[in-house]
Amino acid sequence: MTVHIITGTNTDVGKTIVTAALAARLHTTGRAVTVVKPAQTGEPEGQGDLTTVRRLVGDTVTTVGFARYPEPLAPNLSARRAGLRQLDLADTAAKIRELDSADRTVLVEGAGGLLVRIADDWTIADLAVELAAPVTVVTSLGLGSLNSAELTVEAARRRGIWVTGLIGGCLPRDPDLATRLNLRELPEVTGVPLLGCIPQGSGNLAPEEFVRVAENLDAGPFSR
Repeated sequence: MTVHIITGTNTDVGKTIVTAALAARLHTTGRAVTVVKPAQTGEPEGQGDLTTVRRLVGDTVTTVGFARYPEPLAPNLSARRAGLRQLDLADTAAKIRELDSADRTVLVEGAGGLLVRIADDWTIADLAVELAAPVTVVTSLGLGSLNSAELTVEAARRRGIWVTGLIGGCLPRDPDLATRLNLRELPEVTGVPLLGCIPQGSGNLAPEEFVRVAENLDAGPFSR
């Protein structure tokens, strides 16, 4: 199976831009790529994370979403407040398996962090276990990032999930002391490699410029 879960240490750490960059990077290696967003919240039709991926990567990627909920909350809360049906874990996993093939990588972007509830009874960590899929953690890089990254990796490992590595979601052009030190310390405290970082502002680039940013990511774990 070539399904990979992309999660974060928190919300707004750059998961969508990282997912787009991985899709672009894998395309340059000859892989077909499908990006799945099981549940999108707080965005009307025609907007949201999958729209951002298509804008940055273009027609080289296929995008699939299963549910859209109106308020910008955890998916289970947004669904509950809107009176909409929550996603079922087994059904979601089955749909993702149907998208998988030998020559294709499926990137599944979660919502918020590893334990944010997609439905009342499951998280993106549970989906990773159900699919026996590895997880890549998008992390912040500034002050406080070491703790949140280590907690996320530890929570994944306790569930038997293989964590491929960390990716910095937003590297400032002029990193402060904490960020510079964290770039070195993150692999040490988590025990997983730093697969690269996305420079600040990359989400505003044109596709031909964005693909050059993506080339700096280590795509090795995503090609197998």
